[in-house]
Amino acid sequence: MNRWHVLKRLLPLMVGLMLILSACGREDLSTLNPQGPVAQSQYDLMKLSIGIMALVVIVVFAICIYVLIRFRRRKGDNTIPKQVEGNHTLEIIWTSVPLILLLILGVPTIQQVFNLSKDYSQDPDAIQVKVTAHQYWWEFEYPDYGITTAQDLIVPTGKKIYFQLHTADVKHSFWIPAIGGKMDTNAGITNKMYLEFDKEGVFRGKCAELCGPSHAYMDFKAKAVSEESFNNWIAAMHEPAQVAADAEIATLFTNACLSCHAIGESTADSARTGPDLTGIGGRVTVGSILYNDEAPVADNLVEWITDPQKIKAGANMPSAGDMGLTPEQVQGIADYLADYKLNY
Repeated sequence: MNRWHVLKRLLPLMVGLMLILSACGREDLSTLNPQGPVAQSQYDLMKLSIGIMALVVIVVFAICIYVLIRFRRRKGDNTIPKQVEGNHTLEIIWTSVPLILLLILGVPTIQQVFNLSKDYSQDPDAIQVKVTAHQYWWEFEYPDYGITTAQDLIVPTGKKIYFQLHTADVKHSFWIPAIGGKMDTNAGITNKMYLEFDKEGVFRGKCAELCGPSHAYMDFKAKAVSEESFNNWIAAMHEPAQVAADAEIATLFTNACLSCHAIGESTADSARTGPDLTGIGGRVTVGSILYNDEAPVADNLVEWITDPQKIKAGANMPSAGDMGLTPEQVQGIADYLADYKLNY
């Protein structure tokens, strides 16, 4: 009966642990599936530290079980056990063993700390990216190329990508789990880090710092491409902006959208308070969480423009109703933006 009471107490804990661990199942958000050199080095340190901790737990429990069995008080034995207080041999063992384990863990950890903090800001082969976090989207500026984009971070493989991290409002945290560890964006401070992408693909990025009601939806995508494709993307970003074929939609878009958003190089910097929309039709998502491989881009854009607050509570973008847009006008703008794609 007592065992059943113990089991009933442990059962909620086991269920809770199962639910917590189930959140680690997505490969694109797991640090246990490294897809880059930085993530791999951090993963190796995790395995080393977990291995050392597991070894300590196994040895300590083995000793405890051995002592409980070997030196248990037997029936009729009232003698005082042999005292080992002041045993220099034991004291040396339980002092030196932890020191050795700390050295085994500490040396590679210190090496990686210094290696991952290298400054590549003056490296001509490194790609410089200025990251600005907003509620609830990400802005990526490439100062060496004169390009600013949003939500999709485009990078070449085989290069060091050196990030300068800023925030436009509250504290956020820049994190691409499969590529490397996170770094905060603090007001008034520029934090720096570098990452490497050694294989092509799309990797999910997150804000890892609670920053408001839509923190959980503050995603972005890191798209690693070949160096040739990256150069083609740079050239495509510098091309003149595509204008809507329908003159009415073009005028409407200019009046309703370009007061906050940018599109192409011709947009004034003063209008860049919202995400850059250049090539938005070819991005992985709309609003960072409406996936374009799960629904047509135009449909996602209509849903977003109609009521952004429904998608991201607390976002600064007004709804279509607030801007006085009719459903037909929203559809026209969405169709125009859905067709605006960059070829690279």
